[in-house]
Amino acid sequence: MSTQRVVRVLVVDDQRPFRFAAAAVLARMPGFELVGKADTGEDAVVAAASLRPDLVLMDVRLPGMSGIEAAGLVATEVPGVVVILCSTYARDDLPFSLDAPGVAGYLHKEELRAPVLRELWERCRSSTPAASGPTDAAR
Repeated sequence: MSTQRVVRVLVVDDQRPFRFAAAAVLARMPGFELVGKADTGEDAVVAAASLRPDLVLMDVRLPGMSGIEAAGLVATEVPGVVVILCSTYARDDLPFSLDAPGVAGYLHKEELRAPVLRELWERCRSSTPAASGPTDAAR
């Protein structure tokens, strides 16, 4: 019997279909639990402070505060949290850098599948976001 702690996940995206898809993927992942959803960067910061998630999947482009800015604030509010930014852009095609405080990794939205997310979580949770740059889901 495993005594491994459940990974508590907050999903942040202004698009309802992605929030729904992420919730469906997490529902099929033993050891992962969706604890909350938010649709803006500002709501993400408040939700993270309240829910204390282990992992935040956050869209890069959000109305108001960007996912990149929110990642830094979430990491300040919840030390040790892993924030993985998501987008439909390929990482190399993003019009801005993901090397920002609080960003632990990057996941292309089309890659959101249980094995990919689990592998990215394993890589990101052992690294300190401030000490290393973001990790990609697919290298």
